Amino acid sequence: MDTKDLLKKVRKIEIKTRRLSDHIFSGEYHTSFKGRGMTFSEVRQYQYGDDIRNIDWNVTARYNEAHVKVFEEERELTMMLMVDISGSESFGSKNQFKKDIVTEIAATMAFSATQNNDKIGLILFSDQIELYIPPKKGRSHVLRIIRELIEFEPKSRKTDLGQALKFLSSTQKKKAIVFVISDFMCEGYDQTLKIAAKKHDITGIRVYDIREQSIPNIGMVPMRDAESGEVALIDTGSKTVRFNYEKHYNERLNYFKETFSKSGSGVVNTRVDESYVTKLLGYFKSR
Repeated sequence: MDTKDLLKKVRKIEIKTRRLSDHIFSGEYHTSFKGRGMTFSEVRQYQYGDDIRNIDWNVTARYNEAHVKVFEEERELTMMLMVDISGSESFGSKNQFKKDIVTEIAATMAFSATQNNDKIGLILFSDQIELYIPPKKGRSHVLRIIRELIEFEPKSRKTDLGQALKFLSSTQKKKAIVFVISDFMCEGYDQTLKIAAKKHDITGIRVYDIREQSIPNIGMVPMRDAESGEVALIDTGSKTVRFNYEKHYNERLNYFKETFSKSGSGVVNTRVDESYVTKLLGYFKSR
């Protein structure tokens, strides 16, 4: 992709996702993910209805009139976007690849965080850490993240979420809001998620295609494994083959749901042909 095409694509995604974050997500994001606590702001005269527990007795004694301490929420947070860029993300059956939706969701979340003056960082992972962008603020920083999401070419096509979560824990010492965006067609990350979720507020956003759930009976078909690159001739006419395919898919799906649930992390499931806006809004409101 040449620079002109890349900039055009970045701009297109910015216009779409910024509109969503400005008008829909910023308020929901703000109420869903609270700041680290309350910080002292000022002292003012007591008004009817104020909580008497907030009376500042020293100031009250000095002025011989009741005064209360005013606190405000300490809003600044760090958002980490952990994005799966393994081979399986290039799958798509309805003129829309999973990675396109993943990019849009990540951009929307980043602009929502920017609206709240939060820092945003990025981890692109396969079975290794492909790219790490430390958390920073600002529009130009978000645009860099979008550029990397569009054009970054991974060294590996495989997936290892456990490695990515270990990296998260080692680099982010303070609590962060973490969105893991993936199809979660991998296992073996239960322990690392459990450890990371003790410190961070983690949400898994699963992006999937309906065609991945089962294979139709269309006879002998050459199929390429998206992550290993191997091609094999598959007899889709075999009930056993179709059953085993669905069983494997459902095992991975159940592992994802159970592992995230046990760690206390949130879960969002969105199909490529569905509105991720509706899914994310529903999730934010349910928190």
